Amino acid sequence: MTETTDAATREQQALIDTLPADFRWGVATASYQIEGAVAEDGRTPSIWDTFCRLPGTIDNNDTGDVACDHYHRMPEDIALVPQLGADTYRFSVAWPRIQPRGRGAINEAGIGFYDRLVDEALARDVAPWLTLYHWDLPQELEDAGGWPARDTAYRFADYAMLVFDRLKDRVRHWTTLNEPWCSAMHGYVNGVMAPGRRDFPAGIRAIHHLLLGHGLATQRMREAAPADTQFGITLNMSTADPATDSELDREAARNADGMGIRVYLDPLVRGRYPEDVVADLAARGAELPVEDGDPELISAPLDFLGVNYYFGVQLSGTDEHGRATDENGLPVQRDVPFGEPTTSMGWEILPGKLTELLTRVGRDCPGVPIYVTENGSAFEDEPDDAGYVADDGRTAYLAAHLAAVAAARQQGADIRGYFAWSLLDNFEWAYGYAKRFGLVRVDYETQRRTIKQSGHFFRDTVRRVRGS
Repeated sequence: MTETTDAATREQQALIDTLPADFRWGVATASYQIEGAVAEDGRTPSIWDTFCRLPGTIDNNDTGDVACDHYHRMPEDIALVPQLGADTYRFSVAWPRIQPRGRGAINEAGIGFYDRLVDEALARDVAPWLTLYHWDLPQELEDAGGWPARDTAYRFADYAMLVFDRLKDRVRHWTTLNEPWCSAMHGYVNGVMAPGRRDFPAGIRAIHHLLLGHGLATQRMREAAPADTQFGITLNMSTADPATDSELDREAARNADGMGIRVYLDPLVRGRYPEDVVADLAARGAELPVEDGDPELISAPLDFLGVNYYFGVQLSGTDEHGRATDENGLPVQRDVPFGEPTTSMGWEILPGKLTELLTRVGRDCPGVPIYVTENGSAFEDEPDDAGYVADDGRTAYLAAHLAAVAAARQQGADIRGYFAWSLLDNFEWAYGYAKRFGLVRVDYETQRRTIKQSGHFFRDTVRRVRGS
């Protein structure tokens, strides 16, 4: 094994080497996390611009105003993708750049940036993989009700068509939404992400309208699509295990699985919401606002399913004092650590749970190709004087999780590709710039980019698997 691959055990290396030569290798980013230039060329504020300015929402009062300055350094950043061995670049489009204020005609300067991005990728033999929504809702649409309002789903479909009509000739893979769970639950229920609301019934309405937006946009794009265009959605998923075999712990795990996976996957694949989840929501005074025709729109066939994975969870149905309900009379759902090492996010490193998740999704979604569209880790990177980072932890994490993907394939899961999160260190939402996920280090003072050890490992792994 080479210097950059010695983080992988022989067993891991053997598994990784079973990945096929046509396996897709990518890196991923998100618009608000890297672009900066938040007030340039007609872009109007998103919910994240607003949220970042609320007191106490973001560590160190950081914002995405500059981020990685990708808006001005895009060609340099696209050039990094093939240097990492990747053949695909997954990026997201900023809705407020394309359609300022969330309504009306296309902003030519905004779409022009992504037009150049796509051409730059293709010129370097990198396939562009476009995500339409990675959380930057125009603030004026939030002011009008946001995702809890049904109209936002129709506004999203209009926006999607503006982008699609301009880029459909060159972009073959279209993801509608990234992690609707985060948009609905962290944005409207837990209040820890934009727009920062804490309204459980509103969050549940948001779930349905996000999925409806996916269905409406997919239907309209597919009607106008070149024959080889593929459409999908990306869900963030965690395994949910009971901490013990007690009825309360099993119930907590069932509830977490229902609200974390099945409330999204079942309507997408089966055309209906899970009965147990609907009953749970009704007991809390919340309702999924389904109207006639919605299930058919949401369950239109998927050409692929994106899976974002970072950790698994183990759950107890009682608190530390053995109580089964909290101060609001709601059932307890408490995380119980597995006892494994963690990343700097505090997330336990559980590659075996990725194998378990992927094989489960493969069984639940027969005939739907799966891509791991995000997987990565934050560690306390320490650059040397030249800016190079010998990130042993991230390199070992990559090796273990790539082996986990290969193991899932051996068990029958139809996994077609893997996207590392992330191409660059970036604005990590409520954590600001304190957490670094990149295969490439960004010096935020100078904006200098430096490929880390993990990036070289990724490159060498791709080359070896492809026999080049």
